[in-house]
Amino acid sequence: MLLQWFNTREVTELGAALADDFVLQTAQGSPPQQPGKANPAAQGRELQKVLNKFLQRVDREARPLRLNIFRRAKLGNSFKWRLLEKGVEPQIVDELTRALVMRLSAKPSSGAAASSANRPAARDARSLLAEGDKLLAEGAFDQAARCYQDVLRLDPRQAAARNNLGATFCKLGQYKEAEDQFRRAIGLRAGFVDAHSNLGTVLRWTGRPTESEMPLRRALKLKPSSLDAQVSLGATLILMGRLRDARVLLEKVLKVAPRNVDALVGMAQIAASEGRLAEAETLCRRALEVDPKTPSACSILVRVRRMTSADRGWLKGAEEIATSALAPLDEADIRYAIGKYYDDVGEFPRAFHSYQRANELQKMAAETYDRDAQTHLADDLIRVCTREALSVGAGASDSERPVFVVGMMRSGTSLVEQIIASHPAAKGAGELQFWHDAVRKHAATVRHELPGEALRRKLAASYLRDLASHSADALRVVDKATVNSDYLGLIHSVFPNARMIYLRRDPIDSCLSCYFQPFSPVLNFTMDLSDLAHYYHEHQRLMAHWRSVLPSETLLDVPYAELVADQETWSRKILNFIGLEWDERCLDFHRTERTVATASYWQVRQKIYKSSVGRWRNYEKFIGPLLALRDTGS
Repeated sequence: MLLQWFNTREVTELGAALADDFVLQTAQGSPPQQPGKANPAAQGRELQKVLNKFLQRVDREARPLRLNIFRRAKLGNSFKWRLLEKGVEPQIVDELTRALVMRLSAKPSSGAAASSANRPAARDARSLLAEGDKLLAEGAFDQAARCYQDVLRLDPRQAAARNNLGATFCKLGQYKEAEDQFRRAIGLRAGFVDAHSNLGTVLRWTGRPTESEMPLRRALKLKPSSLDAQVSLGATLILMGRLRDARVLLEKVLKVAPRNVDALVGMAQIAASEGRLAEAETLCRRALEVDPKTPSACSILVRVRRMTSADRGWLKGAEEIATSALAPLDEADIRYAIGKYYDDVGEFPRAFHSYQRANELQKMAAETYDRDAQTHLADDLIRVCTREALSVGAGASDSERPVFVVGMMRSGTSLVEQIIASHPAAKGAGELQFWHDAVRKHAATVRHELPGEALRRKLAASYLRDLASHSADALRVVDKATVNSDYLGLIHSVFPNARMIYLRRDPIDSCLSCYFQPFSPVLNFTMDLSDLAHYYHEHQRLMAHWRSVLPSETLLDVPYAELVADQETWSRKILNFIGLEWDERCLDFHRTERTVATASYWQVRQKIYKSSVGRWRNYEKFIGPLLALRDTGS
């Protein structure tokens, strides 16, 4: 059977069968032991025999299939997760999976290699390009990539081959390489619409929506009728919080193509962010009627309500999608959704394994988390923002309008923003990137000393204009960007009268909830439990510093567990702290109609519930790296 026709489901089933066989052989081959007397040497020899048998079966049943890199990954993932489900130790699972993948990736014979080496000389670039396009359409991504690379060896200036190679790299999860090929295609042909559109899309996928807007608008300038570019730009604008502009684009697409699946999904995302959850579900179901294998539509259905055992039909469809020939980020999206389903119905081991798999796939679009860089950032901010330095000068603005709600992600910041935004004199602005961008732009200054008066005044004026774009007349405007936790010293030096509210949630609950969310690849520390533990430690170190150097009237600690246990008492404290009179509407925050462009858009539209407190105990045996945070304060 030709490679491109080898069914992905068969690959997945073969991976599971190899895992089952290994577990069975290990159990049968365990050497007898006298009670209380282990025999490590004998166990090691027996395990090696089983491993040799296992690799022989791989050689016999899997290697002859000559799987491409995409299907090798599918088989390896299926093998790995079946072993984990069988209770095999994770370290052993990782070693076995590496052995399997290395065996499957063994180089072909010299004769085959010679044949491949001679191929570019034997065929012209046009026929190779056509063959690559055919293989890409059939899902044979590894082979398609080789075809396009052969084209480029013959003709390095073939822009179409570079664009299509970039598209193939996206399917293989090689997003850096894809971006490079799209940029090179544009360099060869400045008016290449597809390359501009593809570049914008991959920039969004890798967590850079602001950067992605320009190439997408360039694509539309070159070809205003391009539906792909319009839909992709709509998705970018949604991530940027510009829902009105996104809606205009997507509605335009749906007038021309009412069955455009991606446009329907985009409209569902907008509806969910604006609290129209039933409408979001209807739009997703319309998309699934057009294409039942749409991962994003299937995923949103889980995120607009709590799932129950009656939703087994959804689960069956989702698992079928997950085992089809998906690009890594698409599979990650559906794996996160499957994890939420299992969490909702209380099947916690299955939930964790699904989330774990989703995060491993999500990592393919992210830079490796740099622990040293995060530690150095905290060191610099602590060194610069001393009590003495912050007490010098009168600040750049005496405005009390900004309210900063900060904390570790998934700590309850969206809930507090919603409570405040339910007050008629307040407005929630969501997660503004202002201070993060300002620190990046002026890093050479702010990591060595507090900015001078001129820069502080410039920052104050710019930020107040940003707040005014969200509300012209609200007495208080809430910025709930959690990353502002890092910059409280800088912010206080600009707005000494601004109030800051810090949410304290159980660190394990908060970190685990981060791990369970499909965050942007930019938040690379959320995809690994050890990285999360490190990030939280540095976050805690900074917060301890801010408590020691900021005036006591500036920062209010709000314990999440106490807030959900006694909502009214803490809501009154919060409003009093920011200088607003009590308003009963703040108790009915879940009824407030406003856009919530974060992962909490469902939660903030529910009454306060207490099941999120101590949630980590359902996963205690899986989250070893986080358990060191058990006795950590924040």
